[in-house]
Amino acid sequence: MIYLKSESEIEKMRESAQLVSRTLAEVAKHIEPGVTTGKLDRIAEDFIKEHNATPAFKGYGPKKNPFPATLCISLNEEVVHGIPSDKRELKEGDIVSIDCGVEKNGYFGDHAYTFAVGECDDDKIRLLRVTLESLYKGIEKAVHGNRVGDISNAIQTHCENEGFGVVRDLVGHGLGKSLHEDPSVPNFGKSDRGDRLRSGMTLAIEPMITMGSWKVSTLKDGWTVVTADKTVSAHFEHDVVIREGKAEILSTFDYIREITKSRINAEI
Repeated sequence: MIYLKSESEIEKMRESAQLVSRTLAEVAKHIEPGVTTGKLDRIAEDFIKEHNATPAFKGYGPKKNPFPATLCISLNEEVVHGIPSDKRELKEGDIVSIDCGVEKNGYFGDHAYTFAVGECDDDKIRLLRVTLESLYKGIEKAVHGNRVGDISNAIQTHCENEGFGVVRDLVGHGLGKSLHEDPSVPNFGKSDRGDRLRSGMTLAIEPMITMGSWKVSTLKDGWTVVTADKTVSAHFEHDVVIREGKAEILSTFDYIREITKSRINAEI
């Protein structure tokens, strides 16, 4: 079931999305070699609770193995769902995807940004740039009258033309009163296929792109997804509303850009 949102619902979603944006920026202040992923997670949880919201990921999932943290922090070959730990430190040259979700006033925000830690090599920076570009190319197709496949194809075409792998096993999704709603939004596929996009639909669009193969596997923790060939991966995500003519982005990376001075920001 796909739910179309009223303008009042969209405003509540915008508030949640913007809180995620500000949380990611708060975390960005502390991204440097030597910081632990556990510390970053606590910073995010405290910030979200200080703003009268609830971390959306903590406790999410099956009862036998719920996700144990506020953030998904995924380093290098980890694609998504990495579990923060005080035993894991960021290192110079790493890239780290930080995915955050909140629930506020009954509505969810959920998006992600991949950061360069210190100085990264040119190949990693190029991966980040192309992945971020593909997110916006997908959003350009997220308009009333198009189909989900138009988003998917735009992302896939851009990334594969640049020589990168597009993960098939993980997808974007609808968003609203639930963290994951219909429809699924793959990052690969054919144009003019899939669900028809209608004004008022709200989506989390999130390309997950690798330096090598698109194939992935899940670690024994039941959460962390890694590239099968151990090449590095990047992940960016925005929350958008389908509109006539042009999608409306509810989240923003502007708060992050105010804090970081990375090459990727300069090149986009």
